[in-house]
Amino acid sequence: MLSRAFTKQRRSSPQAGESRSSVSIYEYEEFIFGSIDDIPLISFDEYIDKNNRSNNSESTQMTLRQVLRASVGVIGESSLGMTEKVVLLGGKICAVKRFTKVLVKKREFGWRIERVAHVSSKCEYLVPVTAYLYAKRIKFLVCDYYPMGSLADLLFGAREKGQTALEWKHILKIVQSTAKAIAFIHSQHPPKEKNLQLNVHGNIKSSNVMINIDFTARLSDYGFVQLAEQVAVVDDTGQAEPPAQPPQPTERVYSKTLSQKSDIYNFGVVLLEILESLGVKKNQDIVEFSSEGRQQRQVSKVLEIALSCTDVLPEARPDIEHILFCVGDSVNC
Repeated sequence: MLSRAFTKQRRSSPQAGESRSSVSIYEYEEFIFGSIDDIPLISFDEYIDKNNRSNNSESTQMTLRQVLRASVGVIGESSLGMTEKVVLLGGKICAVKRFTKVLVKKREFGWRIERVAHVSSKCEYLVPVTAYLYAKRIKFLVCDYYPMGSLADLLFGAREKGQTALEWKHILKIVQSTAKAIAFIHSQHPPKEKNLQLNVHGNIKSSNVMINIDFTARLSDYGFVQLAEQVAVVDDTGQAEPPAQPPQPTERVYSKTLSQKSDIYNFGVVLLEILESLGVKKNQDIVEFSSEGRQQRQVSKVLEIALSCTDVLPEARPDIEHILFCVGDSVNC
């Protein structure tokens, strides 16, 4: 939980079969709030759609103490940190993304997240950032919460639990939404402000594709990798180093290079994950899939897009506008 950042771990050994990486709050002593002053979060009320804001907006009232007390569970972990579900007084639910390590200084962090929040607020396919906190012992962002979870949850969690897989029509909506989010990011002008690359996402993967109840999608973590780390930007001239081997669907290998061509590559990996979850296989020039007719043609086109996106040569990968055209063409075929 978030309070873990302020507490000492108990020196008890894990029980048999229990992982040392457990994040249960019961493994930690209670946080003594009197040990530090409460800290207000910096909010982005000016970027929040007034139609989606309650009359007594809680974003202006949030403090570190409120967020710590409201944390109810960890919903995701990544190399950047941990994401927790937070239920505030009044029932408002948020997602809090806490960074494990931040190399960017406080003023620079604040400026960067303000720019990221501003860009995200202008696109219906990006997860909005509503507030942040930068303190000595903890740094986190507050974002919208999506009860449907991520694309990775629906693809792999459902399969592990024996639940019904996503319908193909829903998958197409998710693919289109994600491609539109990437297109919006890649169209940002100016592409760079100071040390912040605005026209690159930097961390596209299925666990960062959040699903709405109507099966449209919002892409999360836009620009976050540039908040936590000092990242070198690679010019999209075809000189970026691709992964050592092209990804296979079961490997789910993402590129960590910060460039538009790497965004495209990772989008292709997401498509391969989707197709792999459906049991799609390609033997030479024949696509094997348990469907016929229009859906078979659509699956074949999406596979073609995925393979072109994951070409080992960055200069051979299509740009996002061409991908959007191809995705639209696959929907209408």
